[in-house]
Amino acid sequence: MFNIERWQEIFEAISKNKLRTFLTGLSVSSGIFILIILLGIAEGLRKGTKKQFENDIPTKIQFFAGRTGKSYKGLNPNRKIDFSPKDYAAITNKYKDEIQFESPVLVRYGAITNYKENNGSYIIFAVKPDSQFLNNAYLISGRFINQRDYDNKAKVVVLGQRPIKDLFGGNYKEAVGKIVVINNTNYKVIGVFEDEGGERQDTYMYIPHSTFSTLYNMPNNIGRMEFTLNPSDSYDEGLNRLEDFGWQVKNYLHKAHNVHPDDNKGIVFRNMYTQGKNIYMVNLGMKFFFWGIGILTLLSGIVGVSNIMLIIVKERTKEIGIRKALGAQPKSIVGMILQEAIFITTISGFLGLFFALGLLEFAGPYIQTDVILNPNVPFSVAVFTVILLIIAGAIAGYIPARHAAKIRPIVALRDE
Repeated sequence: MFNIERWQEIFEAISKNKLRTFLTGLSVSSGIFILIILLGIAEGLRKGTKKQFENDIPTKIQFFAGRTGKSYKGLNPNRKIDFSPKDYAAITNKYKDEIQFESPVLVRYGAITNYKENNGSYIIFAVKPDSQFLNNAYLISGRFINQRDYDNKAKVVVLGQRPIKDLFGGNYKEAVGKIVVINNTNYKVIGVFEDEGGERQDTYMYIPHSTFSTLYNMPNNIGRMEFTLNPSDSYDEGLNRLEDFGWQVKNYLHKAHNVHPDDNKGIVFRNMYTQGKNIYMVNLGMKFFFWGIGILTLLSGIVGVSNIMLIIVKERTKEIGIRKALGAQPKSIVGMILQEAIFITTISGFLGLFFALGLLEFAGPYIQTDVILNPNVPFSVAVFTVILLIIAGAIAGYIPARHAAKIRPIVALRDE
């Protein structure tokens, strides 16, 4: 029931301690502000990783060779595994009816590339023609590597957006047909691609796998292997087939390279199914972490409110004693203190909440990076935060209210 006299008392108490109330409210506001901003960043991270995940091929699977983690058949651990052309041929032949696209991949980082006076450092991917479809490389000019390039070990290259910008000033039409120098070897530019996967993919350059193997004398190491399977009737069925394919190929490679069956380091496969689970767990962990930081910050504000209410109770000890002497019930004293604490906490919290939501609403659409995409806070989270504010106010006022309710009138009347 609305009691105007109680509200008058609350505003009178606040007006007597303006600075103290302001500083206490500021701590609550900052706690809510930080919590909302962190949750907005967590949501932006979720959107960013989801977008990158969606840009990948759903049925793509990659096999990586590493170092063994266990001894096996007299062989020591930490043994380096290299996939060979024989491995690749065996897999593609055995599963030819299931595989849609396939390519070995050799990678060279920091490839110094020059065109006239311009230069830059990029990433070489040595691949087969199918890699265009394995990596969603969308051509905007020229063509991709074809089978003739691969068979003839041609010195040709397909450039990403960053090399085009650095070497040709962004003029991708001019680039096709020109000769660039990559690690002191001349290559003819045959195409330009773009990839929605992010800025890192923009630094990629594709050359024939056979050319790379010859130039760098790597006939027995094909790098990693990438495949996509033929489409399935349903998404879930496709993921299950992909997972089964991964384990079958991994078991074959374990036997071919004498790797312990339980060794998880020597040979690893990665697909959209496992990546999706990993991304979900990372995002979930990040969200819990941000909630933890925000709530701890909010707790510091609650402690501040509780302290100020204890001080107020101390200052009003004589008044509370008179109220109780005149017949005021303990619950009315508790209600008075709780109402003031909830009021201060809620108003301060709402200010922090609205400011944070306004900032995210204004700045969020302008944040469009590979990692964070349009950070904002769902409506359900905002509603939960309001409930959290009210609970926080009740917690902040509980101890002072309980202390006030226990004041004995005879003791209070003696208070100076």
